[in-house]
Amino acid sequence: MSESTGHQSQPSPSQPDDSVRAELTRLRESIDNIDAAVVHMLAERFKCTQQVGVLKARHQLPPADPDREARQIARLRELAGSAKLDPAFAEKLLNFIIAEVIRHHETIADGAR
Repeated sequence: MSESTGHQSQPSPSQPDDSVRAELTRLRESIDNIDAAVVHMLAERFKCTQQVGVLKARHQLPPADPDREARQIARLRELAGSAKLDPAFAEKLLNFIIAEVIRHHETIADGAR
């Protein structure tokens, strides 16, 4: 208790108590582990898409496949919804990844010419 007011002193919002700091640390460590897993999974995905790009270039297939992309977006939106993730966010993320994959495929195709 604080001697001047007779009340227990509360940690200020800028100075959380030890249990809050410990919980923040635990959660942030989990986030860091998830971020690492996401990076590794994206790296694996891009290894596969690079192989697709090589195959497409060898057989003069176009870098983009709009039908496949539409199916993937619909599939990912459904997965996101069932995982309680905003489907619009999932679509934006996949569109970003698809754009990068297409860019890689175009680069591979240009190198094969």
